[in-house]
Amino acid sequence: MTTPQDELLPGTRRALSHRIALAQAEGRAPSLVAAVVRGGRTVWHGARTSVDGHAPDDNTQYRIGSITKTFTAVLVLRLRDEGLLDLGDPLEKHLPGTGAGEATVADLLAHTAGLAAESPAPWWERTPGALRPELSDVLGEQPLRHPAGRRFHYSNPGYTVLGALVEKLRGAPWEDVLRREVLEPLGLRRTGGRPQAPHAGGWAVHPWADVMLPEPAEDLGRMAPAGQLWSTTGDLARFAAFLARGDDRVLGADSLREMRTPAAPPQEADVVAGYAYGLGLELRRSGERLLVGHSGSLPGFVASLTLAVEDDVAAVVLVNCTSGVPAVTVGADLVRIVADAEPRIPEPWRPSRDVDPAVLELVGQWYWGTYAFGLRLGADGLIALEPLSGNGRGARFRSEGDGTWTGLEGYYAGETLRPVRRADGSVDHLDLGSFVFTRQPYDEGAEVPGGVDPKGWRGIG
Repeated sequence: MTTPQDELLPGTRRALSHRIALAQAEGRAPSLVAAVVRGGRTVWHGARTSVDGHAPDDNTQYRIGSITKTFTAVLVLRLRDEGLLDLGDPLEKHLPGTGAGEATVADLLAHTAGLAAESPAPWWERTPGALRPELSDVLGEQPLRHPAGRRFHYSNPGYTVLGALVEKLRGAPWEDVLRREVLEPLGLRRTGGRPQAPHAGGWAVHPWADVMLPEPAEDLGRMAPAGQLWSTTGDLARFAAFLARGDDRVLGADSLREMRTPAAPPQEADVVAGYAYGLGLELRRSGERLLVGHSGSLPGFVASLTLAVEDDVAAVVLVNCTSGVPAVTVGADLVRIVADAEPRIPEPWRPSRDVDPAVLELVGQWYWGTYAFGLRLGADGLIALEPLSGNGRGARFRSEGDGTWTGLEGYYAGETLRPVRRADGSVDHLDLGSFVFTRQPYDEGAEVPGGVDPKGWRGIG
């Protein structure tokens, strides 16, 4: 008997069902729905509920809170890719008079603008958005808590400002732009700013008794770009697949990779916890696995979207209670269950079609002083320079088409690798940000700054 590779094994499916059953029971949640995505498609859906015979399905809406921020970030990156703004632009250039004009667009996306975590009183999540009709009502008289660009400080008003930026440059309401540019192209027909049946009601479960209280579902008004959306596991599963692969109708893979890259200087507690923030996406370390996505909460609801890019597995968890279920932990566990039980099967190795002899000449062993490195050409056309001992600085590099290469990550991100050739055209050494890499340790035949002792290598005596 064989199992199709796009289906999960029975043992894996049972483990997933057990995990959400445990979460719903221990968290005392009225209901919990979850989905797992692998290879760009939903391969599992599960639900647990306190109502006999009436389990929610992948079409039931829940409020997703701050996962909304990822949608808003996608809209901003679209504006950047179209040349309507630069991430380095100060806010004042596009939205003057906010009181936070020195902060850049990137600062707002990464929560490093220095803005307050919340809007001025009253408690915005439990009061009508009509109480804050203008951007100034959201930001308050003193919007800054820290100097712009200096530290990570999560800010809901910051994403309200980004929503206003989208409206200013598109000339249309944030939700209309979102529907036209993201929701409709991706087929997210059950995602929007207001609930549409079937949808879950939000509940508060008493911390010391098994009784519940309905939570209000306020229209957040101006604050909508920070947390307004309702969605389903079906829609968020498709959105997770988009975040992993990209869709040129909405946002390309390179821009999504940029969103998944840490952009905010972490605080000490974040370093210890393995937490970082990119551009509208959270990054968490779970064991040896890097997870990206976003969490969300509003009165009556908690949610998480979790993606392990290397494993090509994502999970969505939606719950209709204010607290009790650690949705982020449950999502990470669902990813781990699938990724560990059924590891990703790699694509077959295939030889490259065409290789430039000038590039092939660069591969092999190189030395930075006495440190040994290997340079390998990948099937994707990138070259990778990695320490052979496992210790040291490594990076992948992209060809610029003129014989030079640009670093894509780590210490060498943005740095130029340049092969330096002799008069006969052969490669003398590699220049990487002024560091010289030679074929032999301190090759006496190469141009090594400071020269090489003419007596050469020798022992003691």
